[in-house]
Amino acid sequence: MIGPSSDPAELIAHLETLRSEENVAGMARFGIVTARALGISNPDIRAVAKLAKRDHLRAMQLWQSDIREARLLALCTAEPKRLTAEEARSWANDFNSWEIVDCAADLFAGARLDELISEFAADEREFVRRAAFAMISATAVHRKNEGDLAILAWLPLIQAHSGDSRNFVRKAVNWALRSIGKRNRGCHGPALRLAKLLAESSDKTARWIGRDAVRELSGEKLMARLK
Repeated sequence: MIGPSSDPAELIAHLETLRSEENVAGMARFGIVTARALGISNPDIRAVAKLAKRDHLRAMQLWQSDIREARLLALCTAEPKRLTAEEARSWANDFNSWEIVDCAADLFAGARLDELISEFAADEREFVRRAAFAMISATAVHRKNEGDLAILAWLPLIQAHSGDSRNFVRKAVNWALRSIGKRNRGCHGPALRLAKLLAESSDKTARWIGRDAVRELSGEKLMARLK
């Protein structure tokens, strides 16, 4: 039985028992890198994490395995208060799949490693740049007590990278813009103004990001919720 005292090898051995080749094939259809995947669903990973509990050193060791599920488990069991910017940078060097990036972004945002957002956005690697905008989204959604000005300060970065046509970047930039706009009434107006500006851009990618964000940020249900 796995638990808080389980070491990395024991946890990985348990994960191996949950392997599903059928799920691996399904993940590939969603653009998830499956070369080192066991095909375990995220809810099942979270169930293992709940049993294993948080252990920062063990999470670092799990990440080194290069197994998709072990890395997700590392992200779920790392300790945000102990996570350093240097550790986050090291993990970012290994990013190769959007769902790993998005899970890591939640952790990094929770650890308040905001200084990495601009740094990651400036990185030319597709998945590292995606991490920057996934972090903005996570911050806008989960950090309820964060001041609106701190959230709105990321809009110029969104505008600056709205022309990056790479699939996993443009979707994350769009996601970040929509997340800011849906946060509250104070953030909605500035985000919608930027969305409308991008919607009129001569750049195809910026125009797609803007039009999609305008459509969502102008929805009746959202407008009613924000009143």
